[in-house]
Amino acid sequence: MKTSDFYYDLPEELIAQTPLERRDSSRLMVLDRTTGETEDRHFYELPELLEPGDVLVMNDSRVLPARLFGHRPTGGAVEVLLLTDKGEGRWECLVRPGKKARPGDRLSFGDGELTAVIEDVLEGGNRLIKFEYQGIFLEVLERLGRMPLPPYIHEELQDAERYQTVYSRELGSAAAPTAGLHFTPELLDRIRQRGVETAFLTLHVGLGTFRPVKEEEIEDHDMHSEFCTVSEETAEKINDARARGGRVVAVGTTSCRTLESFAGEDGILRPGAKWTDIFIYPGYSFRIVDALVTNFHLPESTLLMLISALAGREHVLAAYKKAVERRYRFFSFGDAMFIEDRK
Repeated sequence: MKTSDFYYDLPEELIAQTPLERRDSSRLMVLDRTTGETEDRHFYELPELLEPGDVLVMNDSRVLPARLFGHRPTGGAVEVLLLTDKGEGRWECLVRPGKKARPGDRLSFGDGELTAVIEDVLEGGNRLIKFEYQGIFLEVLERLGRMPLPPYIHEELQDAERYQTVYSRELGSAAAPTAGLHFTPELLDRIRQRGVETAFLTLHVGLGTFRPVKEEEIEDHDMHSEFCTVSEETAEKINDARARGGRVVAVGTTSCRTLESFAGEDGILRPGAKWTDIFIYPGYSFRIVDALVTNFHLPESTLLMLISALAGREHVLAAYKKAVERRYRFFSFGDAMFIEDRK
């Protein structure tokens, strides 16, 4: 299939720049993945769309305040975005301005509370940086770092917690698993009271999620890799739900990719931890996931290809056309979609 098969026209004013005051007040488009029929609801109505015996699976990764602003020895400003922890104080980073970031350069952040040296230029232009500090690195980062918002968001975020899910706990993401931003503790309580199980897994979202597909044929795209884990408890909950006929409802494409990465050909989910570069696009046969809570995604993105694998490209693009016409809000702080099979 061609990348251009997943293009749709989106007016820029529909890209949400700030979160709504109430997390669960966003709109929710319900898409029947078999018929393509849609229904307009609100996110706080999600419990009504779930059935007793279903299991709702969420990604509990927490976004690192991974954006650092500092200076080079010459006094020039530098911006560093932490991407991947390489151990022993070393991180793969995106550095701006890149042309001036050379191996051996020393950097300083927060009046010298955090210093660093660029050790190497990696494939693709990222830098390997060794950080030097006193105490615990994540605590230093909490003081000095800022939230790394997606490139299409131009407004400053007033409350950094609005780019975290209410159930986030495992630090490590460079971007939020945004489908989960709509949940509140009260909404989760209502879902559990309905007889729906909740389960958590972890996938640390990398910036590769925003990398455009440049190849003409989607099969030629080199999918980015992300670290994910599934606990024994979560695997047991999901396997039990499937055995009794309950649906597995993934919250977000990150949860979906993790579940499918740990699924055996026999449809059994096995616990573990690994890097996954699974690329799901039309033609893929899902082994675990039955339904999906997701946001609206960028044109020609791997995320749009994933939901097209679940609901059919024609159904998805028709639903997106309706969302544009009905002035839904798009992307990270935007509205949501629930893809299910209503039969």
